[in-house]
Amino acid sequence: MRQTTITKPAEVVRQWYVVDATGLTMGRLSTEVAAILRGKHKPTFTPNVDCGDYVIVVNADKIVMTGNKMEDKKYYHHSQYSGGLRVRSARVMKEKYTVEWVEHSIHGMLPHTKLGNVQRSHLFVYKGTEHPHAAQKPVALTIKG
Repeated sequence: MRQTTITKPAEVVRQWYVVDATGLTMGRLSTEVAAILRGKHKPTFTPNVDCGDYVIVVNADKIVMTGNKMEDKKYYHHSQYSGGLRVRSARVMKEKYTVEWVEHSIHGMLPHTKLGNVQRSHLFVYKGTEHPHAAQKPVALTIKG
């Protein structure tokens, strides 16, 4: 008889990955990183347990978007006050708010629950090639795309 294994939070072994985003498209990068943050790449994946790994994204300013998305895609935020709608294009987000741009894309692919909030905290995005997580010995992760 087969049994479904349920991972306990104390049994989770976490790994650190570093992703070089140079030349990658935003969607491909986001889906792969979100799957790693959730732990879906592991055979012991359990949906209600935080069994994901840590991910460091470097060179976030070198991510590309295909087609006319840089001008056509808009990011909306409303402050809940009258006239408080803020609209930014993808080009403005990439030039001025690169880290928030990448985090917004990846966060949208994670669960919108308390578990998702914990998984979001395992993501680190940096514009350049330098990051302060060398002590964790991150493994280089290649993403096709």
